[in-house]
Amino acid sequence: MAALLLHSVNRSAQITTKHCFISHKVSTLARLQDAHVASFHNSAAHRWSSLPGARWLSRGTGVRFMCQGTAGRPPAARSRRGAALVLAGAAAAAAAVVGFVANAGHFQRAEMASRVIQVAEQDNDILEKCKGFMSLPVTDVQVLQQKKGEMCTRMELLIMETQAEFCRALEKVDGGKFKADRWQRKEGGGGISCVIQDSNVFEKAGVSVSVVFGHLTEEAAKQMKSRGKVLKGKDGKLPFCAMGISSVIHPKNPHVPTVHFNYRYFEIEEEDGSKQWWFGGGTDLTPTYLNEEDAFLFHNTLKEACDKHHPQYYPDFKKWCDRYFYVRHRGETRGIGGIFFDDLDSPSQEEAFSFIRSCTSTVVPCYIPLVYKHRNDAFTAEEKRWQQLRRGRYVEFNLVYDRGVKFGLATPGSRIESILMSLPLTAKWEYTHEPEEGSREAEMLEVLRTPREWL
Repeated sequence: MAALLLHSVNRSAQITTKHCFISHKVSTLARLQDAHVASFHNSAAHRWSSLPGARWLSRGTGVRFMCQGTAGRPPAARSRRGAALVLAGAAAAAAAVVGFVANAGHFQRAEMASRVIQVAEQDNDILEKCKGFMSLPVTDVQVLQQKKGEMCTRMELLIMETQAEFCRALEKVDGGKFKADRWQRKEGGGGISCVIQDSNVFEKAGVSVSVVFGHLTEEAAKQMKSRGKVLKGKDGKLPFCAMGISSVIHPKNPHVPTVHFNYRYFEIEEEDGSKQWWFGGGTDLTPTYLNEEDAFLFHNTLKEACDKHHPQYYPDFKKWCDRYFYVRHRGETRGIGGIFFDDLDSPSQEEAFSFIRSCTSTVVPCYIPLVYKHRNDAFTAEEKRWQQLRRGRYVEFNLVYDRGVKFGLATPGSRIESILMSLPLTAKWEYTHEPEEGSREAEMLEVLRTPREWL
């Protein structure tokens, strides 16, 4: 009888706790989804309230790594307290009826309480993270909660968080505000393109997130197979899920360099139900004029992030970057490089994701200090003209060689505005332009024709 009653009380506690937790979660989600996108700007703005350039530069060549997903996260106090009170009440009722019982029952209740509280914290973490994003995630929040352990969910949350952190930092230095433009893809998925245009510091700055799924076209699958991927579809179809963040920043001042970064995850389901996955991405710098201190800071920040995971990552990915961002018909690189890699599927999915997380943590400290340093530099009309000519080379690479642009244009339902977001607002193409020998423009061109080691 005592055992039966104890079981009944335990069962009641589980049902009551589950009901309280679900009610809290649903009400929180409803409030979140009803809020206007602009409300997301306020909760995370304090993260960059003390971001002067000197703060980053004062640490010399050291890198400040932001801890993804932990900064500014308030505790799930209401959920934890409710669950704890229900469980405590159930335990007291059982003790009053049956007196002392076997220790196994006590440990079972304690374990249950721990599990409920842990689940509440994990789900509430997703809700709290979403409040700090530039917009609601592409995937429904409830779906993200249900699949919170899957890599697609974890990667989507990471790129949404990276988008918000980078946009906040850019807004801080520029004084303007990003416009968050949500879009949907009828074949599956969508994205959020955040753009600031003709503002105080940036002529055009875009930070775009996309999460798409569906079936690979034959052209897209052929591109992957040409890179060594062996893919076996069912009835000629390859279900896929792809997501990533991409950003290109074009400043007004020719002494502030252009920066680009992109980090992505790709997953394909084959005929037998097995999945192939890989990560890719990189960060690179394209200055109009050479500044060796800037080059050192930028490359050293990336190197320290790489060294946390493998000592060979930086030298290998730096060379890969120099090879990839090469404008073959001009015989010059697009900029001074950085890191670039693709098809990263080892040593394990968890370790590869950890590396991606380290890379996304560098986008603010490797670039924002350079903006603070040069945003007020004086410049001449000739220096602005040289910037416009270099932007022309940037456009040539993106339209002719960039793999992401080509994949986007080959994917049905892709949003052209987001794909071509990387193009500058203005650029120049002058016939047979050559810089004067011995000039700073000629110095820059020589570096682009002969890539250097910066560390």
